[in-house]
Amino acid sequence: CSLPCPLSLCSPLLRAGRRRRRARSHATSGMSPSSSAAKVVAFVGADGLSAALAASFTRSGAIVRFYIDPKADGSAATALAEQGGGVRCASPAEATRDSALVVVLSDADGVDELFFGAQGIVKGLCKEAIVLIRSTLVPSHLEKLGQKLADEKKGIFLLDAYIFSGLSDELKQNIVVVASGRKDVAERAGQFFSGLDKTIYFVEGEFGCSSKIRLVNDLLESIHFVASTEAMFIGVRAGIHPSIIYDIISNAAGSSRIFVEVVPKILSEDPLLIDFLKSLKKHASYVMDTAKAATFPLPLLAVAYQQLIHGSSGVIRDESASPLKVWEQLFGVNIVDAASQQIYDASKLADQLVMASKAAKRIGFIGLGAMGFGMASHLLKSGFSITAYDVYKPTLARFAALGGLTKDSPEEVSRDAEILIIMVANEVQAESVLYGNAGAVSGLPAGTSIILSSTVSPGFVTQLKGRLEAECREIKLVDAPVSGGVKRAADGTLTVIVSGTDEALHCTGRVLSALSEKLYLIKGGCGAASSVKMVNQLLAGVHIASAAEAMAFGARLNLRTRRVFEIIQHARGYSWMFGNRVPHMLDNDYTPLSAVDIFVKDLGIVSRESSNLRIPLHVSSVAHQLFVSGSASGWGRYDDSAVVKVYETLSGVKVEGRPPMLNKEDVLRSLPVEWPEVPMDDLVSSASHDSKKVLVVLDDDPTGTQTVHDIEVLTEWPVEALTEQFLKLPTCFFILTNSRSMIANKVGKCGLKQFIFRVFKYIFKAFSLS
Repeated sequence: CSLPCPLSLCSPLLRAGRRRRRARSHATSGMSPSSSAAKVVAFVGADGLSAALAASFTRSGAIVRFYIDPKADGSAATALAEQGGGVRCASPAEATRDSALVVVLSDADGVDELFFGAQGIVKGLCKEAIVLIRSTLVPSHLEKLGQKLADEKKGIFLLDAYIFSGLSDELKQNIVVVASGRKDVAERAGQFFSGLDKTIYFVEGEFGCSSKIRLVNDLLESIHFVASTEAMFIGVRAGIHPSIIYDIISNAAGSSRIFVEVVPKILSEDPLLIDFLKSLKKHASYVMDTAKAATFPLPLLAVAYQQLIHGSSGVIRDESASPLKVWEQLFGVNIVDAASQQIYDASKLADQLVMASKAAKRIGFIGLGAMGFGMASHLLKSGFSITAYDVYKPTLARFAALGGLTKDSPEEVSRDAEILIIMVANEVQAESVLYGNAGAVSGLPAGTSIILSSTVSPGFVTQLKGRLEAECREIKLVDAPVSGGVKRAADGTLTVIVSGTDEALHCTGRVLSALSEKLYLIKGGCGAASSVKMVNQLLAGVHIASAAEAMAFGARLNLRTRRVFEIIQHARGYSWMFGNRVPHMLDNDYTPLSAVDIFVKDLGIVSRESSNLRIPLHVSSVAHQLFVSGSASGWGRYDDSAVVKVYETLSGVKVEGRPPMLNKEDVLRSLPVEWPEVPMDDLVSSASHDSKKVLVVLDDDPTGTQTVHDIEVLTEWPVEALTEQFLKLPTCFFILTNSRSMIANKVGKCGLKQFIFRVFKYIFKAFSLS
């Protein structure tokens, strides 16, 4: 899909915050909100996030004190004093004295002095104080700090924290605190956060987990940053206005939060870019150190890290320079000058094109693959006369059953066509259907327009235009790559990017409009639209590969991968492809929606064009090699998210998000109370309270219906039917199954256990909908 879907709700994360707000008067330790609000909260170290968090504590009634190193940025202290409403202290010991909760923000350097110095944090801590540390310390150093703190002062509890500003639609303007450590300590800390107005609090596993999740996010941010710079520079080198690239990609599958945030800084020469780049470089170095200790390969981050080092070096020929100037010299592109050129509205130009375009009825269509079939069938439903060809005969039969016409060769399809649409997999196939045996070009009438919607290189499109002009039959070419997926192709809601001559565009505008929800007209003639698509595919491919690297790294760090996914959906490391493809990895489901081999081709186009344009693309090249490795390993026909198997094979980890093991005591406590020895009296009493109780029975074996009377029995269990039954509020639910009577492929390789799991999956989905 080319347009970002709304972020799926990180339900455990969000629910935790809501639950605590609703039930804060019933805190587990017995403290009421008023008693916890009277507590002292200390901040050691400061930034914009801590100021906002301190302000939230102040509004809840807490007393806030803070200490900031005099050498640090004075603006942070000012923000804490003014926005946070806190009192500045002269030392860490003074700030933390009598504090029940201490929030520490620290870099790795100097952390020992901060905690254990003459006026360090430990000197002021009272017994049973909770220290929440957000640090750049690697997990192993955090563990050592926790042990040293326990040895130094008994009864002090340390929690590891990842604190960030929520960026998703659900959590925007909220501060997200992901804490990890001893469960009882985390629950106590939760009481401080439960009454805050703009904080979502969530506990994630054993001590150190939060910092590990931060490392995964930092990995993604670094790779996305370098990929964004590569994408913008090759797009500009290809002749596309940078603002046009930004506007289209921001709403396409290649988008990421880093791309949306950073590109405007690049184009405006924002001085804050330097600090942002240095911060990324520092955090990437911590990730690299952790990966080295864990003996885990990070090829994408490794090459991105080198680019971050180069960009932040700030030196050109022994003279200081901004990161932008360093990149402009590296890529040979003056992106600022390009951004100053006259801009136009690609969407508005497309609207004007459609209004002025000619009517056309007879459409030839070559290539009825997954996307092509949806496009052709939608045009058929839209009133166009479609004659189609595909090498796969069953697909032709399906299309004929819908009322379309079919022919036995591209040449026959093209004979009476006003417009010919080509939607094949690659350049080789496009060449074959146009110029091969019984090719379409030989049968095209003079004046016909060709719409090439396959993803091909800009150079191929340019060459094809020249060859068609050499035919001297006024055959016109429209460069029109599409994005959006199979469903949107069938719905006519694709994103279509077009370029070509004015005459060619006017002849095809109505057809292009019928196929698209978003239509963009790019100036620059044939090849320009494919250049924009190339930029999108560069980013999309890198984002899929980086998602695989990040999730496999998280698995190596023993994190719960589903929880990592839930949290990063709200953080800066999120991309549209991360949100769309990681669920495939977690479910171990590689049913091909877009295959690994597609990105072998698409990133191959990027690699070839970078060579033609003489512009180095380091991260994109490594991503391409990862997809090539996946294809070489036999996974080329799998879904493109199967690139994660490259990491799994190299390292032996499994990204698949299995449900956590349940604690026996917790399960026993969750069971209902025992029935009495003779339960009949209780059953009769219960039944007499409400004669309208509903019993839902699921039975995959219709013969089982003989065991019940006057009860609805479902022998098929679609979610809609289950939802309807749940809306009747049944107090009992029966599953009667005899899976041994089912055919093998219906039960699945895992047998009864897998079958029952799938049943419950449908039940829970239906229950949530109802």
